[in-house]
Amino acid sequence: MLHSPACERNQQPILELLCQWLPPAARVLEIGSGSGQHAIFFARTLAGLQWQPSDRRETLKDLAERIAMEGRVGLAPAARVDDPLELDVDQTDHWPEQRFNAVFSANSCHIMAAGSVENLIAGAACVLGSGGLLLLYGPFQDGGVHTSASNAAFDAHLRSLNPSMGVRDAQEIGRWAQAHGLRAKADQPMPTHNRTLIFQRD
Repeated sequence: MLHSPACERNQQPILELLCQWLPPAARVLEIGSGSGQHAIFFARTLAGLQWQPSDRRETLKDLAERIAMEGRVGLAPAARVDDPLELDVDQTDHWPEQRFNAVFSANSCHIMAAGSVENLIAGAACVLGSGGLLLLYGPFQDGGVHTSASNAAFDAHLRSLNPSMGVRDAQEIGRWAQAHGLRAKADQPMPTHNRTLIFQRD
């Protein structure tokens, strides 16, 4: 199975943020679930949480294996991890018909092309219920300026691998969110120069 050291490092601070922002018994769609570690960890901690993992086709097999092995036991009371969905943000027919209290994605914006990030925001706006939240975790620039030397180096590394990747600009993401009916609610600092951008559907 896939394993992400980054998930182990950031799961506790993200959990604390989710406890602050999610309503009780929230239904959450995760974009880019990867190894599935976040889905399992949060569902083992937050009572009543309904977590819908998703990812692109090439990652789905490993994700489904972890959910099958670890996502059915040891969960918090009334919590549930659903079978993962195939979801490519660039395919409009991949988005589920259900409505969610929140859409969450960690460390995905910088590995997507800029157009795909806007498609993620547009899709999230469509599946969020009234007052629903979009939460984007990761490193971000501000007006084209990096917030740390390590983020600048990370950005250069990503672009050397693929010019379409790179640390995204929080201000640009905010403009995309506004264009799709999502209002900026918070920009919360996280450990190791990461942040969580939080938007709400009116």
